[in-house]
Amino acid sequence: MNTFPRRSRRRTLTALLAAGALIGSLAACAGGSPGTTPPADIPAEGVDDGSTLTLWTRAPLEKQAKLLVEAYNDSHENQVELTVVPNDDYVAKVGAAAGSNGLPDLFAADIVYVPNWVEQGLFQDISAQIDGLDFKDQINQGHLSAGTSDGKEHVLPFVLDLSMLFWNKELFTEAGLDPDKAPADLEEFAAAAKAIQALDKPGVYGTATGLNCGGCLLFTWFPAIWADGEKVLGEDGTESLLAGDTAKEIYSTWKDLWDSGAVLPSSQDETGPTWTAGFTEGKVGLMYYPATLLSSTPFDAGVAGIAGPNGGASTFVGGDGIGISKDSKKSPQAWNFLNWLMSEDAQVGVLAKNKDVVSRADLASNTFSDADPRLVTINEVAGKGDTPVALNFQQAFNAPGSPWLTLVRNAVLGDGDSVDADNDEITAILQQ
Repeated sequence: MNTFPRRSRRRTLTALLAAGALIGSLAACAGGSPGTTPPADIPAEGVDDGSTLTLWTRAPLEKQAKLLVEAYNDSHENQVELTVVPNDDYVAKVGAAAGSNGLPDLFAADIVYVPNWVEQGLFQDISAQIDGLDFKDQINQGHLSAGTSDGKEHVLPFVLDLSMLFWNKELFTEAGLDPDKAPADLEEFAAAAKAIQALDKPGVYGTATGLNCGGCLLFTWFPAIWADGEKVLGEDGTESLLAGDTAKEIYSTWKDLWDSGAVLPSSQDETGPTWTAGFTEGKVGLMYYPATLLSSTPFDAGVAGIAGPNGGASTFVGGDGIGISKDSKKSPQAWNFLNWLMSEDAQVGVLAKNKDVVSRADLASNTFSDADPRLVTINEVAGKGDTPVALNFQQAFNAPGSPWLTLVRNAVLGDGDSVDADNDEITAILQQ
């Protein structure tokens, strides 16, 4: 299945601009030419000769990265040394290393950063190696597209992450709700949250989110818009469409949930680091939640796609891509790791076993997914997902105090009268 059905337009856009100093340093080190070309004679499977490779990843994917590196090291002569970097420090660390020619052999990147870093020349061109994979057309096409510039490919999927609806089956049962049935639309989602709130259990709330976390909100609320067949951005990524009827219904539903006391109070100031903690601790009835946390959820949880006001299901297909850095002198060995990463041993034996989404459609049905219907659901919903693309995405949506964050906070915590004006502010940033 194609898990990024609308991502081909990435080839003509870069997704994010980081701080001006960072971009300057990257442009200087890259010489303005996307993609360093590795040696052409890399064997199809790379070289496994006992070399030591360095790999960087950001903290949200630490668990998956450690499992993958451990499995590779246990089965290969090459050895990978993993460095996990705090999420908020990652962009700056990559920028500084790129400017001083000190990037690791391999590094992963949030998929929304990949196009920009490809354009800045931070990844080697591995088109020949990717094209040589018999199963290339089964690899997540969105991640491949994100790493493609001028027809040249630079990254493979590292770990996919999807936003899904999770619910606590025990709390559903206590509230008289069907623990095996997901809310069919946004209205049923709100009704379920209020039913759990009505249990009046100390410290337990209907739902939760990150109302001071732009990334959390777009990761979980954009899919409710897509589920209704609507878009969040214009085709070229320079117009915000977040003031439409569907979007306004989402905001008003959450405002009602907040005003009724059904939202975990700490959601108001949540900036991201602990936005899922309430659910994991069994104190939240249902919430939009990262699929990568399925394996660490310590109780029986239901899983479904994120429904819109009129039903349907969608997801934000995120996660990280990975490639060989421009500074690596061990391209054949680094490709050996990437080649193994795409293998069934890694995709099924490590990721699927850990209840994570695989990056190959031909492996979506496997021993582990067949044993857990929730994994089947996640794989199915992945095909209905999307990721928005915009030149100034960071400033418009993810940055602290972004106009997107202002829109949501005004709509949910305020009087809700400034959505149109706030949406215009997002567009203004996108068009800079």
